[in-house]
Amino acid sequence: MATNQPTTPDPSDHKVVLVTGASSGIGEAVAARLVREGHHVVAGARRTARLRELAERTAEAAARSGGGLHPVRLDVTDREDFAAFVEFAKERFGRVDVLVGNAGVMPLSRLDSLLVDEWDRMIDVNVRGLLHGIAATLPVFTAQGGGHFVTIASIGAHEVVPTSAVYSGTKYAAWAITEGLRQESDPSIRVTTVSPGVVTSELADSITEPGAAEAMRTYRAHAMEPDAIARAVSYALAQPADVDVNEIVVRPARQR
Repeated sequence: MATNQPTTPDPSDHKVVLVTGASSGIGEAVAARLVREGHHVVAGARRTARLRELAERTAEAAARSGGGLHPVRLDVTDREDFAAFVEFAKERFGRVDVLVGNAGVMPLSRLDSLLVDEWDRMIDVNVRGLLHGIAATLPVFTAQGGGHFVTIASIGAHEVVPTSAVYSGTKYAAWAITEGLRQESDPSIRVTTVSPGVVTSELADSITEPGAAEAMRTYRAHAMEPDAIARAVSYALAQPADVDVNEIVVRPARQR
């Protein structure tokens, strides 16, 4: 007989998931959803107070699902910091099942504005940060015979618009690095790229160039909520071990 009662997550499906950039936006939504689904989420970001608040907000859901959120300070641009982040999870749980590489910045600007410091910051976070995560996690996945990389790229990996040249370049790099990782990895290691369209988040708040900020306000009129991306991540993680969801593009229905 059919029932409307929620099902209890199967403990065998629970994973140890690392999420970077978990203090806001997509990272926060991914972490919260995965805790509700019973996973142990090691949430990394520089703003540890925000992570502790997230742990408190998800505590009741964690008690029901058997999962939990574990805040850890993380600066993805620091290779040693990332190595310590992964080691924390390994020591705490004995394994690492998933790395969601979400940390990113998006100070859009025209190239002729010459905001070189902002370009450097995007390269450091969006590209080097991703590589630091791979360097810290890939040996763990290889040693334990499996794991899952999920990179949060962007629709900017697939298209360039005025003001997005550097940002799109970093996100294409993230896409290319992740695709290369997929091709090089043992079949026991799954690799997924999720490319969001415009999402309600703090990313646009870092835009300092007035023209780029105004253009983003127009785009954000139809932005989707971060949980749309969290659902995509959840879908990829929930597939059987012999199914590798390689790429998902998620955008607001009204974004063209």
